[in-house]
Amino acid sequence: MTRLRDTIDLLDRLVAFPTVSSDSNLEMIATLAHLLEDAGARCEVLLDAAGAKANLFATIGPEAPGGIVLSGHSDVVPVADQDWTGDPFIMRSDGQHLYGRGTCDMKGFIACAVTMAPDFAARPLRRPIHFAFTHDEEVGCLGAQALCAVLAERAARPAMAIIGEPTQMQVIDGHKGCCEYTTRFEGLEGHGSNPDGGVNAVEYAARYATRLLDLRERLKARAPHPPAFDPPHTTINIGALVGGVGHNVIAGKARVDWEMRPVQPGDAAFVHDDLDSFCREVLLPAMQAVHGGAEITTEVIGEVAGLQPAAANAARDLMVALTGRADVGTVPFGTEAGLFQALGLSAVVCGPGAIAQAHKPDEFIEIAQLDRCLAWLDRLGAHAAG
Repeated sequence: MTRLRDTIDLLDRLVAFPTVSSDSNLEMIATLAHLLEDAGARCEVLLDAAGAKANLFATIGPEAPGGIVLSGHSDVVPVADQDWTGDPFIMRSDGQHLYGRGTCDMKGFIACAVTMAPDFAARPLRRPIHFAFTHDEEVGCLGAQALCAVLAERAARPAMAIIGEPTQMQVIDGHKGCCEYTTRFEGLEGHGSNPDGGVNAVEYAARYATRLLDLRERLKARAPHPPAFDPPHTTINIGALVGGVGHNVIAGKARVDWEMRPVQPGDAAFVHDDLDSFCREVLLPAMQAVHGGAEITTEVIGEVAGLQPAAANAARDLMVALTGRADVGTVPFGTEAGLFQALGLSAVVCGPGAIAQAHKPDEFIEIAQLDRCLAWLDRLGAHAAG
């Protein structure tokens, strides 16, 4: 019970760091680095270009290839406009559940991994155990992309990565990619009494959004067989359509925030080719017929590869053995696992908590899930010691 109490106490500390992706995570990373160093880990704090955020990469065990990465992201989604029962950044318990932003996604896993660090350090590890705690996963996996670029330059690379996103301790060996975009429309403002005298950016953004909805339906017919995901096809979601300043003003600017989660590489090209043609042949000519300076531009917020199920996956086989669960599956949500897989590591997703609780008000994790996570981490330590 001591490990579980220590984990809950650490999770309480981690939830108190309001590491929303728009804000810094440096205090949380510094705390984790201090705890891991005290446990005997060799720590690297890797700052981003602005120096406002950081990844933490720490190692316990020999300086050798073939290590096992325990990966988690430090950032959380915003709490604005959510109806929380209490302060989202003060953890509370009802005896069975722990409530607070990030308890489930995914500071619960980070707390488990760091709590186990002294136990790992006390073992005669024959292969290293690494801790990778990243920034900005929720906004394009920016931290993991930077970390993987660093690891790619090293001769002694890890062999596998276990991403502790909430799966209720089910082993996941495949998930969709996640591609996020912002498409901006520059029109021509004018008085609302003369719609033809301007270029209404909101109207063209709405037509673009309608095209996205049409593509979403067409993608259903492209779903691979047999299906590997639920839903089985590539999905498109419109997160926001923003523009305009008043009822009687022709909107000069607008934007559409949207995402796509491909199940197969060809689907992304299918969507982009269609949208490029639609803008080039239909929308832009109509806009520029009125105002030559009208523009449509698309900004790539993040394009993260999915985790592809593979016949040979050492991380999956190890986690099945450690968890005792053979019900390997796939999930529709994205993680950092595909980035580690692209680096040449075998990768799986497996962690405490349920994804259904993530991103919601009164987010929670079951205490029993943390206990199960600690149990397999203990078995992982024994495995790494040979």
